[in-house]
Amino acid sequence: MLKIIIVEDEDFIRKGIMYTINWLSMDCVIVADAADGEEGLEKIIKYEPDIVITDIKMPKMDGMEMICKAQKYVRFYSLILTSYSEFDYAKKAIELRAYDYLLKPVDEGKIKRIINTLHNEIDTSRKEALLLENTRNNESYLDLNYYMQADYKENNFVKTAIQKIADNYVEKISVESISEEIGVSASYLSRKFKEATNHTFLDLLNRYRVQQAVKLLCTEKYRVYEISDMTGFSDYKHFCAVFKKYTSMSPTGFIKRRR
Repeated sequence: MLKIIIVEDEDFIRKGIMYTINWLSMDCVIVADAADGEEGLEKIIKYEPDIVITDIKMPKMDGMEMICKAQKYVRFYSLILTSYSEFDYAKKAIELRAYDYLLKPVDEGKIKRIINTLHNEIDTSRKEALLLENTRNNESYLDLNYYMQADYKENNFVKTAIQKIADNYVEKISVESISEEIGVSASYLSRKFKEATNHTFLDLLNRYRVQQAVKLLCTEKYRVYEISDMTGFSDYKHFCAVFKKYTSMSPTGFIKRRR
């Protein structure tokens, strides 16, 4: 659920936005409201909203100054409330840092369209932030060591296959090649692998390859096609497709968001 703060000095407009729009239907909640820029700045820092809807001209501190100061402490999207007479000012605000504008009186249909777009952007941004945080900590959404240290009772074939992923993910490996090497059937190894890890061999292999790709992308030392080869993907398009499957973004999109 997205958290929203409304900052508007005209009480009638502020209360109207808060109480006449069905925010819950958009998976949103109003966590605070403010009647001027100074109060708005305090509320933004305190409640850390996802979205701030604010007027431009307000007492004590205008909307743009409030946004500039607040974004030093909190990451959020801002929507500018404006009238036709202030429309040029609103366009300038968008050029600087605001996400979009809303003409007074606020059209609920436009609100819904903007919020829907922001939902997608924020969800992607949160996934990317978690991915970067885990990578910086040398962790991952997939920790292969967890599977390597797990107790597989008397079946060491699964542990051997996992170790092969860690040691040879850059090479062309498959459940068939490993099963032949350790002397069991591919169907037997596939079944036991899925029972033990809850993943197919290919799924675990691709997840681990993407993990390594993320670490390489964060160094900014290599081109995307080079990282594709360095992580065992022989085909660049296939690498991009697999990367997007597990991270919800393309390799180039990941680089842009990280920057």
